[in-house]
Amino acid sequence: MADEKKRVVVAMSGGVDSSVVAGILSEQGYELIGITIKTYRYEDVGGNVGSESSCCSLDGINDARSVAAKLGFPHYVLDFSERFGAEVIDNFVDEYLNGRTPNPCVICNRKIKWEELIRKSDALDADYIATGHYAKVQYDETTQRYFVSRGRDESKDQSYALWGLTQESLSKTLFPLAEMTKPESRALGEKFGLPNMQKGESYEICFIPDNNYERFLKERIPQLEKQVSDGDIVLDGEVVGKHRGFPFYTIGQRKGIGIARPEPLYVTSIDSTANRIEVGLEDKLYARGLLARNVNMQKYADCRQPLRVHAKIRYKDSGGMATIKQNDDGRVEVMFDEKRRAITPGQSVVFYEQDDIVGGGIIDAVIT
Repeated sequence: MADEKKRVVVAMSGGVDSSVVAGILSEQGYELIGITIKTYRYEDVGGNVGSESSCCSLDGINDARSVAAKLGFPHYVLDFSERFGAEVIDNFVDEYLNGRTPNPCVICNRKIKWEELIRKSDALDADYIATGHYAKVQYDETTQRYFVSRGRDESKDQSYALWGLTQESLSKTLFPLAEMTKPESRALGEKFGLPNMQKGESYEICFIPDNNYERFLKERIPQLEKQVSDGDIVLDGEVVGKHRGFPFYTIGQRKGIGIARPEPLYVTSIDSTANRIEVGLEDKLYARGLLARNVNMQKYADCRQPLRVHAKIRYKDSGGMATIKQNDDGRVEVMFDEKRRAITPGQSVVFYEQDDIVGGGIIDAVIT
């Protein structure tokens, strides 16, 4: 039976995971309110290829409504598109125009899925919000701090994208799938009789349903291609070609550079000011460390003293041991024990202590 604080807002994408969360909490006796957030207007983002399977899509809204009806609790659709546009889409565009490769899901999690949803849940006198993330919320009585830990299903672990969640947000969060695997979750949903348990996974950026970010940027800024095309491609200080626009490349890219050489070349740096990309052999991709901005600490209040962590520089990165320390300018210096490949400004670096998130930030600069 649920505890005394039993009203929960369930963030419902219409997918398997959030639907199973609703089933679990309903069975446990919580009073539920389902909310699906509309984060963008389809006519504003383009790329609709007739397969609206992403979160926040029309199909997702209908599936979430069906689950709520099956389990007998109210469901609402809230339009957060204005703030999503300002906080997530504008940031996404700005980062690419500054030669960086952003991770919009991290920004969306903190600013929209948590801050906006908690604000709405407070208005509804709810005590918690619940999501279908495969992760855990932990609380340390000694430090009186909340932090995220990896979920049991390593193949579905989503802790990496949750480093930006604040102490307030974490104190009001439930992750009912923390100890479950994806097959177990789907099987439980079928046991509950939920109507969408055969739904597939969604991996693309939600507001770019065709996964073509180059098209998205060109449509968003009609003059972009003219402004950024024909910049220099530089190899060892020598101009060896022209690129089609620096925002359309990322660090570590090999294919589609347009330079014919006997040895494989990779994008090693992007200079948005000079409209230039540099390429080199693979060994040029390795660096000793990085500087991170917009750092959010979870398990510990700060890292003014050096901390040993296991740091990941992208979602699918296996990570490496590193020492982190906060600089006077607020950025955190991350120095790896062994050089890491393709450290990419704009991506997230996340610090772990075993399975626990110590904190994370946005990669600002590479230390060679």
